[in-house]
Amino acid sequence: MKLTSKLLATAALLTASATAMAHPGHTEGGFTTGLLHPMLGLDHLLAMAAIGFWSVRQSKLMKNATPAFVIGGMVFGAALAWGGLSLPGVETGITFSVLVAGILIATLAKLPTAVGGTLVGAFMLFHGFAHGAEMPKGATLAAYLAGFSIATLAITLVGRGLGSLMLKADSRFSRGIGGVLAVAGAYLAAA
Repeated sequence: MKLTSKLLATAALLTASATAMAHPGHTEGGFTTGLLHPMLGLDHLLAMAAIGFWSVRQSKLMKNATPAFVIGGMVFGAALAWGGLSLPGVETGITFSVLVAGILIATLAKLPTAVGGTLVGAFMLFHGFAHGAEMPKGATLAAYLAGFSIATLAITLVGRGLGSLMLKADSRFSRGIGGVLAVAGAYLAAA
């Protein structure tokens, strides 16, 4: 089984298990809530999948480091929220991440690792802050963090798997997906 197939299967199983564990009002110590949170917000789902999709066309270093940039930004953003700090423009930053990721995909943009990593980390900072700020009362911080980290990686890997499949196809398909994501990001920003 190819690595891409294994990653897609793993991400699909994680996603399916999160849905199966969903019990409204029951936090399971926070793990289930953390696991479901990124999957239930369209803006989070699109941004993480788009970053995974975009990373496939990047340098080997950037492609391999993208999961670390994603999780690093998420955890740092959540830590800011849990530390009681404010981050202005969180919702704008989240929707902007969908818009820009769509543009990067549509233009087949390749960025240096330092630029791409900073951009991904900054995008995820906003997402992580939102996740941290929305942690339910009574949830265990470590369990909630583990849940949303696993979900974030799963969504990013699904996006990467789709991006890998699109490498074999005409680049117009990738450009079209990027265009749709950019329009979705613009719509979310305007809504």
